[in-house]
Amino acid sequence: MEPILEADGLTKRFGEVTALDRLDLRVPAGQVLAVLGPNGAGKTTFVRTIATLLRPDAGSLRVAGIDVARNPGRVRRVIGLAGQSAAVEPALTGRENLRMVARLFGHGGRASRVAADAVLAQLRLTDAGDRLVRTYSGGMRRRLDLGASLVGGPRLLLLDEPTTGLDPRSRNELWSAIKALVAQGTDVLLTTQYLDEADHLADRVAIIDRGRLVADGTPDELKARAGRDVIDVHVRDAGDLPRAAEALGPEAAVDRERSRVALPVVGGADELIVAIRALDGAGVALEDIALRRPTLDDVFLTLTGHTTETPTSEEAA
Repeated sequence: MEPILEADGLTKRFGEVTALDRLDLRVPAGQVLAVLGPNGAGKTTFVRTIATLLRPDAGSLRVAGIDVARNPGRVRRVIGLAGQSAAVEPALTGRENLRMVARLFGHGGRASRVAADAVLAQLRLTDAGDRLVRTYSGGMRRRLDLGASLVGGPRLLLLDEPTTGLDPRSRNELWSAIKALVAQGTDVLLTTQYLDEADHLADRVAIIDRGRLVADGTPDELKARAGRDVIDVHVRDAGDLPRAAEALGPEAAVDRERSRVALPVVGGADELIVAIRALDGAGVALEDIALRRPTLDDVFLTLTGHTTETPTSEEAA
């Protein structure tokens, strides 16, 4: 089966900043790909390049076998895009928004009505379809925005950090909507800096850092690269993070945003006892300490040396 997406040596620069640095990625059809990375890693630039909003400076990029640089018009006919904020018109109803977008895709009047009604039902918005969008909750607006990217029947749906700014309930509602789309055969590429989101939704995960592909695989494959259990240490005083990491040894990784130190171990409970003694000997006051299985967060820390919440460069997007 032809890959839905192929990037070979993809490069994009903004002045002296290299947002995409010879990125190589091949995505088989029929999968949900989550692209992980911190702010400034190149995620949004990657999505905007796929969407033909940016032209690559070097390398090649193909969507469903279509070259993005040579045939941008053909690419736009096979993709849908939902950006980081809902791009819907609050003065129109949900149904009117979708019909308008369908007409922009070239549908006739009847076809636009049919497509809008189908998408409203698909996203469980039929009951709210004739309400003005200004009355919608944030989660409903995001689902409607998702619907606007679907009325053209795209082969590949691009979601750029789709749940940013949503409350937990709205986030779960959007997750359910995305999973329903995937079950109906839509290929999805989503960017996120939420590790649990990638774990929950994705068949495959690509980790980007400083514009380069750091790792690519299923969530379980990437977790296996971490290889070992993890001792999670939460210190009471963030100023003790360096001392805690020094006490735990050279493999300890510091997560300053969460006042946490993560240490990969092979000895399980025995290593936990050793760690507690080392921290006590260093005079580090603990909020909590636990032994757990590795997560995608641990994979990211292991591969990049920082968390997804740490900006890495200035990304123009």
